[in-house]
Amino acid sequence: MDQSFIMIKPDGVHRGLVGEIIGRFEKKGFTLKGLKLQIVERGFAEKHYEELSDKPFFTKLVDYIISGPVVAMVWEGKNVITTGRKMIGATNPSNSEPGTIRGDFAIEMGRNVIHGSDSAESAKKEIALWFPDGPVSWESSMLPWVYE
Repeated sequence: MDQSFIMIKPDGVHRGLVGEIIGRFEKKGFTLKGLKLQIVERGFAEKHYEELSDKPFFTKLVDYIISGPVVAMVWEGKNVITTGRKMIGATNPSNSEPGTIRGDFAIEMGRNVIHGSDSAESAKKEIALWFPDGPVSWESSMLPWVYE
């Protein structure tokens, strides 16, 4: 089973989209392995986005992430990274298809509601950063009803 880090950004939390987003991942058949509501400190946000530190939008991105609470999650399932990214939609909401989280709820790239790991390597790094004690180890009884 794969694991992915998913973060509902401050705009998604303020707009009351947490339940809707969690519901979409649950309905897809993924298992929630970690969840916390957190106010992010600047240094932590800079570490999370360190691979973007040379980009002109870095400071604005960090300011956005520390502007309010976020919901950090670990989701598990087969192809959860690839499928999760499809469910989330394109980074720029105007390029996101209807039915995706960003396609349904976001308008501007600077307020795009959600973050999801883009690779197994970034998922491993992000999960270790946000959940240093690791996600919860449990197995859902629904697995035989989701996977062959």
